[in-house]
Formats: sequence, C-alpha cells, structure tokens
Amino acid sequence: MSVDDNAPALEARNLSFRYGAKPTLDEVTFSVKTGETVILLGPNGAGKTTLFSLICGLFAPRSGTIEIAGRSIGRDGAAALAPLGIVFQSQALDMDLSVLQNLRYFCALRGLSRAESNLRIGQELERLGLAERAGQKIRALNGGHRRRVEIARAVLHKPKILLLDEPTVGLDIPTRKDLIANLHARPGDDNIALFWATHLIDEVAETDRVLVMHEGRIAGSGIPAELCRETGTQNLDQAYDHLTNPLREVA
Repeated sequence: MSVDDNAPALEARNLSFRYGAKPTLDEVTFSVKTGETVILLGPNGAGKTTLFSLICGLFAPRSGTIEIAGRSIGRDGAAALAPLGIVFQSQALDMDLSVLQNLRYFCALRGLSRAESNLRIGQELERLGLAERAGQKIRALNGGHRRRVEIARAVLHKPKILLLDEPTVGLDIPTRKDLIANLHARPGDDNIALFWATHLIDEVAETDRVLVMHEGRIAGSGIPAELCRETGTQNLDQAYDHLTNPLREVA
C-alpha cells in the first residue's frame, strides 16, 4: 500500500477520547504538512500524551479519525503507521547491544537490505556525531548520545513524519542546543514533517507552527508572531499563559 504524497503528513479530525466519564480530548482537529514543524505545547494534563498515544495506535479514539500520509489508522490498521517515525520520552533501546547493532536490528524489522541499512546508518551516525561510538554498547553512552541514537533509529526508514515526545528532557544545555538545531534542520533537508511535544518554549523557532493544547482542546494555533497578535501579548511565553490561563492578566 503506497502513501499519498499529496496528503498531509498527519491529519486528525474531530478526535475525542475519554478515560471513564472525563473527556481527555474533545473534538481535536489539526494537520501537519510535509516539511513543516509543528510544536505541541500544553500544561500537564492537557491531553498531549493521550494524543500521541492515539497517533501511535496505542489507543483507539472514541470518535474522529487519524490519517498518516493519507492512510487511516482506523481503516488500514498497522499499515497506516509505516510512514511514522517515533522518539518516545522514555528510552527504548537495548542497553546490551551496541549502537550499530540497535540500528541494524531496526533496519531488519523494516525490511531494509544490509547494504541499504549500512548506507543509511552511516549517514545518520555522521550527521549526529556518533560515528566513533558505533561499536559502543548503549549502556556506556551518556543521555545525550542515547537520545541521538534514538533519533537516528527513528528516521532510518525515511518516514513522512517524525513524532517527538519531549526529546530533550534531562539533557544538558549544550546538548539540548545541538539537538534542537539538528531537528529543526531536518524538515528542510529531508522533506520530513515534525510533530514535537515539549513544555520548553525556548525550543520553538519563529517559523514553527505552535498548537497550544488546554483541557483537551486546541486553544490556539499559529506561528509565535500570530499567537502574540491574536492574544495581544509581546512574546510566546505571554501568549501561552493567556491561552492556558485566560483569566490571568499579562504584564
């Protein structure tokens, strides 16, 4: 089943979900275009984790649809997830395998040949500054290097969209800056979409589209300058506060 190159990389329509009687997502609708970076901002409990779980197929929505590169998760099942790359907040690497072994194993699961796997792995290791660590076991790496391995693994099959769930949590400032720059370069270099959940406003670039999530709804959408105009605020921090705490006066 081929992907639709003209379809949005990710599209959610009227998405709702609840745990028991309490709605967690309420009629959420948005799309992410190929080559676009969309940042998902929201306080704890806003519904970000639930939304990511639905996109990854871990939960089924109460109502609404999710399409990845034109494939419907509800209609096409696991095949719809093929154009998706994922970097979870919690680590998902085999600690007793080397960097190279982890990446080769992922390529094998994706059906890539050894020659193609070696080519793609080599390119990503160079790009992420990991070439000299290819033979090291994951448990010997620091947190920043492990996160880079996870990003390399997530893009080896050349996905249409990369989901990033708090990818810089726990990293030191220089490592965070390098990783943020690397990720922001990818949509232009690789024609991939990024859907990036974070609570750190300094990770947002001026051209990123921001979705502010509050109490299970999209409270605002636009690049930072647009959100500031709409809320009458001076910066993204103030716009975020206004959208998630509408009764608060912004200084």
